[in-house]
Amino acid sequence: MIRGVLLDLDGTLLDHRSAADAAVIGWVSEHAPGHPRMAEVAALWQALEEPHLRAWHAGECSLEEQRRRRIRALCVELAVTVPDDLDAAFGAYAVRYRRSWSAYPDAAEAVAALEGFRLGVLTNGSQRVQEAKVRAIGLGGRVGPVLTGEVLDGHYKPAPGSYTAAARALGLAPGEVLLVGDDVVNDVTAPAAAGMRSVWLDRLGTRPPPAGFPRITSLAELPALARAARGQGATSDRAEEVRSKPPTQAR
Repeated sequence: MIRGVLLDLDGTLLDHRSAADAAVIGWVSEHAPGHPRMAEVAALWQALEEPHLRAWHAGECSLEEQRRRRIRALCVELAVTVPDDLDAAFGAYAVRYRRSWSAYPDAAEAVAALEGFRLGVLTNGSQRVQEAKVRAIGLGGRVGPVLTGEVLDGHYKPAPGSYTAAARALGLAPGEVLLVGDDVVNDVTAPAAAGMRSVWLDRLGTRPPPAGFPRITSLAELPALARAARGQGATSDRAEEVRSKPPTQAR
């Protein structure tokens, strides 16, 4: 029986991609006006996010160092002078990023319609920043605890411990929790392997879902799905299958 719902943050409640794209394009435009590769900047920055965040999650570098590495790598790729103060450079980007934070139009209504479930946000990133995002998009106090590896014994998605610890934070077993998010590994197959129910949020609706897992294209579909899952078993047949397989990174 599903009693709790965990929501991913970036790409699920908050339009991270639009905010990050606008911020990095603005940063490069200021530092290298008229750069001939300006059309590629957003995609280059997106490609740098996951590997450097993964290094931080693995304890290979500090949060601040992975930010420095990302700025440095972008400048090298674009043949732009690397700033002397990389912390200040990332800070300038972060100011632009924060200014662009916005919730998806379906987020608030979906959260309200999940009344009766124990809610939480399970996200990778800095605890302080993720909490600030939730407040900025008007969901502070409405989505339950914000859970990152910093409060989950160092476990970040897709580590199995992140899902079991997040369920514990809601006072539930993994099989009593439904997780929804936009990343196929982090939010669908990996939580299923840890015993959770999961659903893929594919806002573009352009790809088939992983076999055996439900797909929604809007959070407006989530409350009905969660209510239906209340009366079902803790895991699908597909979830039982993937539980025995280690997750692989999708991006």
